[in-house]
Formats: sequence, C-alpha cells, structure tokens
Amino acid sequence: MSTITANSKRVRRLIQPTAAVLITFFLLGVPFLIIIFTAGKDQGAALNPDLAPPETWHLLENFATVLDEGNMVQALLGSLLVMVPSVVLVLVLGSLASWILARRASRPMAILYALAISGIVLPPAVVTIVLLLRQLGLAGTAIGMVAVYTGMYLSTVIFFVTGFIRTIPHELEEAARMDGAGPLRVFWKVIVPLLTPTLATASILICLYIWNDVFYALFVIGGRIDTLPLNLFDVASAGLYLQRWNAIFSYIILMSLPLLLVFIFLQRKIISGITSGAVK
Repeated sequence: MSTITANSKRVRRLIQPTAAVLITFFLLGVPFLIIIFTAGKDQGAALNPDLAPPETWHLLENFATVLDEGNMVQALLGSLLVMVPSVVLVLVLGSLASWILARRASRPMAILYALAISGIVLPPAVVTIVLLLRQLGLAGTAIGMVAVYTGMYLSTVIFFVTGFIRTIPHELEEAARMDGAGPLRVFWKVIVPLLTPTLATASILICLYIWNDVFYALFVIGGRIDTLPLNLFDVASAGLYLQRWNAIFSYIILMSLPLLLVFIFLQRKIISGITSGAVK
C-alpha cells in the first residue's frame, strides 16, 4: 500500500508542474508565437495570422515600414511625456503618504488608508474627469493627463508601500533623528533606500498600465498628443494598416520593447519587492 501511495505522489509531482507549464505555454506562448510569426511575414502571407512560421523572414523590413509610416517616434515621445512625470509623481507622493500612514497608528489613519487604497477597486468616472479638466483648462494637455494618471495610481503605490514600511524597525528612524536628521532627510536617507525593491515593482506595474492605456488617453488627450497606443489605434482606424497584420504586430513588438527592457533590468528588484512583504 505504501508503495502505491509513494508512486501516486510521484505521479502527481510530475503531472502538476507539467500541466502548469503547458497551460502557461498555451495562454502566453501561443499568442506570442502568433505575433512573432505574423510580424515576420509579408502582407499576403499575414492575411490570416496563424502559428505557421514565415517561409522568408521580413521582420526587419516590417519594423522599418512601421517606423516610417506609423509616425512612431513622435508617439514614443508623447508616451514618455505623460508616463515619466506620472510615474515619478506617483512614486514620490505615494511613498510619502505611505510613510505617514504606516507610522501613525490610529483609527482616523486606518480610515484614511482604506480610502486611499479604495481607488484600486473603484474606477474613476471618465465623464467627471473630462468635465473637471475642461473647467481647469487642462483638457487635451500633458499636464492634465499626468494629473489623471497620478490620481489613478496613487492607490496602487500606497497599497504596496505601506505594508512594507510597517516591517521596517522604528529604531532606524530614531537613530537618524538622534543624529540631527529632519523628517525629510530621514525619509530620503533611511526609508527610500529600503523601499527600492518595492518601488521597482510598483513602477513597472504603473509603467505597464500607462504605456498601454488607450481608454483614458483617448478622452483626455485624444487628437492633441499622440501616444503609442493612440497612434496605433489611429493608423489602424484610418485604414493605413487595414488587413496588414504584419504591420500591426510589428508595431506591437516595437511598442513593447521599452517595457521589456525595463523589466529585464529590474527583474531582480521586482521579484524581491513581490516577496519582501510589500503586499502584506
């Protein structure tokens, strides 16, 4: 009986990881291969995207065509114009708010923390945002878009960072204060270096949200500032890439490369941030 039980355990240990790998490949690998193979084909072979590899690779040619016809450089600058300030503001303001919320344990602070992270599950009202930005004269501007993204993703940073700060010993801050450091110096010299893995995790998530956003950008800055997703939507809607799946998938690959590089360079800090108690 014990031999049968041991064998069944070995079978389960083999089946479970194998099933996990197959499911992951099916959900992620198959779409990725379709994108790569289709982007490498000419227009005629790419009419019906499938898993068949191209007979002759045209990937670099399609990249050059997209860069020439799709106005990607201007769209890239537009994406950076709204993403970089948004991420910096969200990380700085969210970290400062998290520090206060983590260090002041009281019922009002608990209520304030609950309100602060409620933005994760409560989507912002687009119509109200657009009307408010028009009243302030910020509709269609990069400043207005940065303000929207900052307000939307503060909850994410506060949720990640507050739990981690609670694990940092108070003695570190008290030692810095005894050496004459003020509150801001304590924050920048003691707290921020310890938050690096957590902030790396939060930053890559926020970059991903902003980089791929079409919905809010379309209502706030659509037609005035080009971002990569808006530009792809415009050229596809205008018929420039109509039925040209090789061009569309080539655009998607080029659009994804910056975030992929960021993830490769920050992957250790991201994994460390996820496993270090940031979401406790």
